[in-house]
Amino acid sequence: MTTGHAGVRSSEPAAERLGAGARLKGFARACRPRQWLKNVLVFAAPAAAGVLTTPAGLRDTLIAFVAFCLAASGTYLLNDAADAEADRRHPRKRLRPIAAGIVPVGLARVAGVLFIAAAPALAVLAGGWRLPAAVAGYVVLTLAYTYWLKHEAVVDLVAVAGCFLIRAFAGALAVDVPVTSWFLVVVSLGSLQVVVGKREAEMRNQGTAGTRATLVTYTPSYLAHVRSMASGAMIVTYCLWALQIHADTLYGVSIVPFVLIILRHNLLVDRGVGEEPEELALHDRPLQLYTALLIILLVVGIYVK
Repeated sequence: MTTGHAGVRSSEPAAERLGAGARLKGFARACRPRQWLKNVLVFAAPAAAGVLTTPAGLRDTLIAFVAFCLAASGTYLLNDAADAEADRRHPRKRLRPIAAGIVPVGLARVAGVLFIAAAPALAVLAGGWRLPAAVAGYVVLTLAYTYWLKHEAVVDLVAVAGCFLIRAFAGALAVDVPVTSWFLVVVSLGSLQVVVGKREAEMRNQGTAGTRATLVTYTPSYLAHVRSMASGAMIVTYCLWALQIHADTLYGVSIVPFVLIILRHNLLVDRGVGEEPEELALHDRPLQLYTALLIILLVVGIYVK
């Protein structure tokens, strides 16, 4: 803690007082390893295709996962470096390592560029050019969001949802399996629900006084309407996929936990706790239970004949 000329205490640590250990821990936090949970989406298509039990399929999927973790951390570093000043005015984001002065802005930018360059280079190990192209596309879309699209209402929602969709599609590219339109529609709608729920929770918690520029454009009723639309369309699509395409008992039963996941997420957003989706996945026990049940039913349906 430091004291200014007016005697006001500041929460920003003095850079010269930080040791190497504190800086290293701060840098690790700035990479946002909890956000890597989103990259689990790359396993969806390989798992649905039943190739994760093969050494090559598992290896290439893991390569895709690590590549997206590198790309994500790189873009987060650049994003936080760009938003450092605005984050210092936010009650929670001011504690982020870059905004708090633990990680220098210059270091974050250099490391971000290096991580982003390493991500498609690593993806080449999975063979072919399509996975590196998907990783590069993810980076381009994320950087466009960081420096431009996040200031455009509605477009910002679609851009973030698009990042989720690229992750899911990249998993299929890594193991060279086709993706169905059903898969793409469910992932797209699910991504949109998560993103809209995040914005809605931000608005509930911060009003329009937060650091996100588009919050002054949205209204709670609009976001709730979009979230409801995405939820309903996703449930219908999944039911059609489970009952008409597969027509198997386990797939039909999987509708129950799938719907419970959607309803639980909507409830949490209405309570104002959907601002950090990864925190919900890590700490909300009912959501974890429903997700585990859904995964078990689908895995048994896919791998146990």
